[in-house]
Amino acid sequence: MRRPRARDALPAAALNLAPRQEAPPGLLQQRNFSALWWGQLISILGERFTYLALVGLLAEHTQHFKDSGSSWLLSVLANVMLAPVLLLAPFTGAWVDRWNLRRVLIVSDTLRAAVVLSIPWLYSMVHGVAPVFALVFVLFTCNVFFLPAKSAITPEIVAPDQLLAANALLSVAGIASTAVGALVGGWVIDHWGWTRALEINAGTYLVSVAALAIIAYRPAAHALKARPEERRGYLGEVAEGWRLLMSNSRVGLGLTALAAVWMGGGFLHVAGNQHIQRAASVPGMERLGLLMCALGLGAGLSTWWVNSHGRGLPRPLLLGVGLLLAAGGLCAFAVSTRFAVFVAASFVVGVFVAPAFVLSETLLQEGAEPRQRGRVFSARDFLMRLLFLVTVTLAAWLTRGFGTRLALLVSAGIVAAAGLLSMAWGVIDPALMRREKRSG
Repeated sequence: MRRPRARDALPAAALNLAPRQEAPPGLLQQRNFSALWWGQLISILGERFTYLALVGLLAEHTQHFKDSGSSWLLSVLANVMLAPVLLLAPFTGAWVDRWNLRRVLIVSDTLRAAVVLSIPWLYSMVHGVAPVFALVFVLFTCNVFFLPAKSAITPEIVAPDQLLAANALLSVAGIASTAVGALVGGWVIDHWGWTRALEINAGTYLVSVAALAIIAYRPAAHALKARPEERRGYLGEVAEGWRLLMSNSRVGLGLTALAAVWMGGGFLHVAGNQHIQRAASVPGMERLGLLMCALGLGAGLSTWWVNSHGRGLPRPLLLGVGLLLAAGGLCAFAVSTRFAVFVAASFVVGVFVAPAFVLSETLLQEGAEPRQRGRVFSARDFLMRLLFLVTVTLAAWLTRGFGTRLALLVSAGIVAAAGLLSMAWGVIDPALMRREKRSG
């Protein structure tokens, strides 16, 4: 008779007979995330058309920025884009936290399509920029609700260990749309006119609405389980979001890096646009489109690297070094008038600012609970637009008084300072220096 072996006496679990847990499907194979991703890819493509179209409208209105007040008109455009965020964002986050996030996204994109279609019609009626600025204000009021809702819904439709990868893919969508939209948009505006570009953008918003409608989304359980005695007044909810911004080191690091990008963008909007057009032998939007495409290509390459090889690096170090090197690219852009240097500098800046977009989004999502995310991202939008407002005003003053070169060098100094501060966050909170594990 055969003697039983020790292996025969072991329970089934010890014999690895338990069913193996399957890895979750890839993000783009998941219906909810795929719908969000494709919708954003197409929508942001159209948004690049809109930015170039508005700059093209002002260029046409000021004889390609030859009028003495052109720098102030660019500053006014930036201020009008920012005003809704500055007036409403501190308060809208608590509303977004109470609403169905998918519904917020769908309504916002539907309204944005209608507003964008109205801009050419209104300008043809009055031939003035003031009514156009009024519609731009309405357009960016829709953004006040759309942007925090998009950032808040992402961690609710993907697994926690896929969050960084999800944000990287959404950044890739934005970068690819920027590269293609800027390249094609510049050509469309110079050959077909800025009116046609806005009509295309309205169509992309409607495509986004159709994609968002596919998402099978239920409001997070935290909103359903909140007990009446735990609910505070509306202003108390607003204050809670601001307290989190001031007390959480993850949020602080993310905001520091993002602030550098927004402030640098403020200088480029005013001084950069004029620097490009004045250096060009034939002014037009195609050159700006090519530079935005180079920026997008650099950012796309960097985003892939961050989500693969770079995710093992400490975040304060990755963000800080990236911003310091981006400042070097801005310096090269400032001191040259050669278009080839502009292209190379744009690519370099794109490579080194991309981590700020991917990692700041993830840091804020990780640092906030689901019931707080709408408030956190609304507060983020408010702070970034406030900084942008300050920098476009400063850039307009410096450009008018001292020229585009000095203004761009000042922006490089600001970005470099933010890079040093980002690295200092790793000293303030050593936990931020830990290496990120790869998701399964």
